[in-house]
Amino acid sequence: MGAGLAAPGPGGANSRQPFRSLAEYRDLMREIVRQGLVDIMLMSPSSSEILAIDERLFAESAVTPAARANDATDIWLSQSGVYSAQPSRGFYTSTIAQLRFGSATTVAGPGAVDLGLYSLTLNNDAALDRESLEQYREFRGAAEPAGLRHFLEIFAPNAPAHPIADVPRFVNDSIARLLAGVVRSARPIFLKIPYFGPAALESLCHYDDSLIVGVLGGAAGTTHDAFRLVEEAKKYGARAALFGRKINQAEDQLSFVRFLRAVADDQLTAAEAARAYHAELERSGLLPHRPLADDLQLTDPTLQ
Repeated sequence: MGAGLAAPGPGGANSRQPFRSLAEYRDLMREIVRQGLVDIMLMSPSSSEILAIDERLFAESAVTPAARANDATDIWLSQSGVYSAQPSRGFYTSTIAQLRFGSATTVAGPGAVDLGLYSLTLNNDAALDRESLEQYREFRGAAEPAGLRHFLEIFAPNAPAHPIADVPRFVNDSIARLLAGVVRSARPIFLKIPYFGPAALESLCHYDDSLIVGVLGGAAGTTHDAFRLVEEAKKYGARAALFGRKINQAEDQLSFVRFLRAVADDQLTAAEAARAYHAELERSGLLPHRPLADDLQLTDPTLQ
C-alpha cells in the first residue's frame, strides 16, 4: 500500500529484478500463515481478498486476517515522489464493505475480514489534525455497525507545522486525548506506535492499563535490533510487536519469525536469538545480509 513496486521486498540473488513479484510476496504470506506463529497477518485489501476470501486461507488457522483500512499520504512512498515529506492527509482506497467482503454490495460471506488497521499521523497543526481526527471519527462510525474491528496506528509527526519539543510526549498525549472521547464499542482493540524508548512506553502503559500497546517495527536494521525491540518493548509494557519490513527483508522469513516468537515468549534473549538465526542460515546454505559480528550490533538509538 505504500512502497509500490518495492513493497514485496528484495528479489533473490539470481533474479533480474530488484524486487519480488506480487505473486512471490503472497506466497510468503501463505507460508507464514501456515507456519502459525504470528497472531495476525496484515495485508492490503487486494491481497486479503485473494487469501482470506477467495482461498479461505485462514478458515482452519489460528492466525487472524487483517487489512489496511486507510492509506494516508504519508505512507505513499513512491521512489520518485515526495508525498511523505509533506504533512499527512487522510485517504482510503477501499470501502469498509470491500475490505470486509470483497464487494461494495456484499454484506456477508465466507472468509470475511473483520479486522482493519487505521493509521493517523498528527503534525501539531490544528486545521490538518482536526481534519484527520474527523476522518477517523467517520471511520469509527461506519466500521462499528459494519462489524469491522480495528487497531489504531499512530505515527510520529512526519512534517510538523510547529516545533515539537518532546515528540514521544506529543504522541502519548494525542493518544490519551483522542481515546478519552471514544466509547468502548468503538475503541481500537490495540495500538501500534513507534518505540520511543522505555520512559515513553512505560508512561503510556501506566496511564491506562486497559490499553494493549503494540510497537511497530520500522526500518529493517540489524537482526539484533529486531529481536531487542521485542525484548525491550515487552519489558516496558508492550503486548504486541507489528513487524513488516523487518520480516519482509529477512534472509529467511520463516526462521526469522520463529526466533522472533521465541524472544516474545521469553524462550531466548535477543542476542541468543540473533546467533541462533545465523546458525540456521548457515545450516540452510543462505548467505546473511551481514556477518554475525555486524548483525549483533544495535543500530537503533532507542535500544542503546
